Amino acid sequence: MITNNPARSKPTSAELDVLQALWKTGPATVKQVHAVIAAERDSLTYANVLRLMQIMHGKGLLTRDESERSHVYAAAQSQKATQGRLVKDLIGKAFAGSGKALVLAALREGHVSKKDRAEIEALLRDDKL
Repeated sequence: MITNNPARSKPTSAELDVLQALWKTGPATVKQVHAVIAAERDSLTYANVLRLMQIMHGKGLLTRDESERSHVYAAAQSQKATQGRLVKDLIGKAFAGSGKALVLAALREGHVSKKDRAEIEALLRDDKL
């Protein structure tokens, strides 16, 4: 099912790679996005990135400016909004609705560096969240 509502479309892992590239660079052509992704994963071809971005546009995950010869794509939603939706979904599905369980799992499983842990502790102490 294709939807034009980005709030309803959950990006796949490959789509998240494209979104990460666009959040990093800002609006970009397929060639520019391919260059960013290929720097980390050279197995992905330009044709694959083009097709993926066309699908993402159809799903409403990307906007497209067609005023130039090379279309310029941008993320339809901010990184913060997309991450918020994905975290909410993860908490609901994998942690029975408990944000605390998610945070504890991340801390216990070693997914947080000592530097990040110190920053989190400072935020909690200062109640800036």
